Amino acid sequence: MAASAEIGLVLYPGVQMAAVLGMTDLFNAATALAGRNGRAGPRLSVSHWRLEEGRPVRIAASGFGEEAARPSVLVLPPALGDPIRREDAAPFAAWLRQCHASGIQLASICAGAFLLGETGLLTGRTITTNWVVAETFELRFPDVRVDTDRLLSDDGDIVTAGGVMAWVDLGLKLIDRFLGPTVMLEIARRFVIDPPGREQRYYSSFSPRLLHGDAAILKVQHWLQATAAKETGLDMLAAQAGLEARTFLRRFRKATGLTTTDYCQRLRVAKAQEMLQFSTRSVDLVAVDVGYNDPGAFRRVFARIVGLTPGEYRKRFRS
Repeated sequence: MAASAEIGLVLYPGVQMAAVLGMTDLFNAATALAGRNGRAGPRLSVSHWRLEEGRPVRIAASGFGEEAARPSVLVLPPALGDPIRREDAAPFAAWLRQCHASGIQLASICAGAFLLGETGLLTGRTITTNWVVAETFELRFPDVRVDTDRLLSDDGDIVTAGGVMAWVDLGLKLIDRFLGPTVMLEIARRFVIDPPGREQRYYSSFSPRLLHGDAAILKVQHWLQATAAKETGLDMLAAQAGLEARTFLRRFRKATGLTTTDYCQRLRVAKAQEMLQFSTRSVDLVAVDVGYNDPGAFRRVFARIVGLTPGEYRKRFRS
């Protein structure tokens, strides 16, 4: 039986093969479930692609008939090493641009976003990737907005996913898109994975920008880290930077992407996350320890930044 949709997984230099094989198993299991008891309906096929002498070649596939159709989606899996170099990405980028122009959807996971960024197709968009590489990505692609709070960012023609294991979430989203929510939810249960709805910010810790090149602002960032952001008055911060207050605020926002208030809140919440995970102190005491005299205010700030209440966070992540 011919497949209704083909999902192509791109094998580029440094790709994480565990993710490639995991997605292959996930899609194959979903197709088997969809066809159970001879049920009629859409099917998925899976292909693996690489470039040989600059030409795209399908090197592995499942679920095809005599002639395979072109992919409906090409997925750029994560990589565990350094992001792909521009010279290595160039031939892939040219091919991906052609595919996108012909109507093929593109998707990336984690550092796969760097290869997608080289296509130029992300300019002006908001995408997500692993928060660990977000600053490097922003420096390499300054015309792309990065929101690492998101686990998935879906523009329809291009989907980006966050950390290394976000291939699971992208996989479920594609199963939902092509096979429907009933199959997706059953596969999620069988693989013992959360269905879509979680957010990357549940798992991330604050990773401040430090590669911006503004020495005065970097000095303040190091001071805030060392003092756990206990002193956050504008006059104190500007004095640490050796700048007039208005100049300091402008340069701080430009360098870090955050206001001083939001930056300090995120530093405090990151410390609170660590304490909630590894200590038995009550939420109220944790609030005081990280600089909040009002536990209610702490809970509101924590929930806004993390997406979970302190109690929910501790229940989910406590060691």
